[in-house]
Amino acid sequence: MIDAIQSVGAFSTIRETEGAGPVSSASLVMQGAGAAAPQAGSFAEVLGNMTTDAIRSMKSAEGTSLQAIRGEANTREVVDAVMSAEQSLQTAIAIRDKVVTAYLEIARMQI
Repeated sequence: MIDAIQSVGAFSTIRETEGAGPVSSASLVMQGAGAAAPQAGSFAEVLGNMTTDAIRSMKSAEGTSLQAIRGEANTREVVDAVMSAEQSLQTAIAIRDKVVTAYLEIARMQI
């Protein structure tokens, strides 16, 4: 079910290395609160990482739900995983809406 939206994250050029933990998209945005140096990551990389994190969260929630159906996970784990996935999805939808709104504003500008 979640595999259908994986193509959204395909535009990201960042690949995870073998054995490395997931990179949080927040770490790309906030490398240091007091740092004056410009960010090295591009907008596409940040969006790609956020998409990858959202997909990973949804897959984890789906897997935890299936474990609960088999009796291998408790209710609290399922609720936590589903709430995390829902929050990731709502964030992705909000960002998509903002990008579409910005595009429409640019398209309406007179040249």
